Amino acid sequence: MNVTITGRKVNLRDNFKELAVKKLSRFDRIFSENALAKVVVTLEKNRQTVEITITSEGMIYRAEATDYEMNDALDKVVSALGKQIRRNKAKLNKKVHSSVLEEYIEENPSDNDNDAGEFKIVRTKHFPVKPMSTSEAVLQMELLNHQFFMFRNQENNEINVVYKRKNGNYGLLEPDTE
Repeated sequence: MNVTITGRKVNLRDNFKELAVKKLSRFDRIFSENALAKVVVTLEKNRQTVEITITSEGMIYRAEATDYEMNDALDKVVSALGKQIRRNKAKLNKKVHSSVLEEYIEENPSDNDNDAGEFKIVRTKHFPVKPMSTSEAVLQMELLNHQFFMFRNQENNEINVVYKRKNGNYGLLEPDTE
């Protein structure tokens, strides 16, 4: 797994970088060697936020944790990624070697595993997707009191999604042409 570590508003020590690589190495046997792990550490108001995104064969796993100590936040985020992997083992079985994943699941049991591996869709909605600006889409999302809103971006005619982030700001999802 290729690991990229970035610090925002903070200088990262070599021992933290080594610790992050060591903790992420526990996922090496699950993901291919082409997998990319991005670790971003941000300092804001004496609180450290560690965000890890693992991309492998079209699958994306992301977790973040905030704590007063960088190492504690790293522990929390690696644990959260482990839980995500256990929860989504059925999806991963299609992408990676099932025997390695099963070994990992047995070694790291979870209380809330989805053993069925199936997700139940309880409602499907159809609605017209009209071209609009990003700001119009955010306004529409707020009017509907939703956490996200899908629309056709009038600038590039692509389907985009705006969403509300935990910190109260907004995000925009755009398709990648890769």
